Amino acid sequence: MAGRRSRTRSNGALKRARPVLRAASRLLAAAVVLLAVVLVAVQYARAIGEDVAASRQLSAIRADIGSLRRQRDEQEREVRRLRDPEGAIPEIHDRLRLVRPNEALIFVSPQPAASP
Repeated sequence: MAGRRSRTRSNGALKRARPVLRAASRLLAAAVVLLAVVLVAVQYARAIGEDVAASRQLSAIRADIGSLRRQRDEQEREVRRLRDPEGAIPEIHDRLRLVRPNEALIFVSPQPAASP
């Protein structure tokens, strides 16, 4: 009889422990699923953040390219103007202070500011 009582007590303890184990296992499964969802969400958020940063960088680079193209076009126009002898005359007068025969340079200084 003593053997029966110990088995009955252990079976009773197992029966009482089973709902607790079930609840604990369900809670653990829910925690694992929640952790997986959080990790996936963090990865998506990081990827989206990187995409937004790359998009802003691309936009800035495109603006720089446009600015550099405008600058290049302006410099090409300046080079074409300076290759033409008639277009280079003002530059020759201003920078080199050279004149052709029968020409004269006249320097005009700015008018001094009137004192009150």
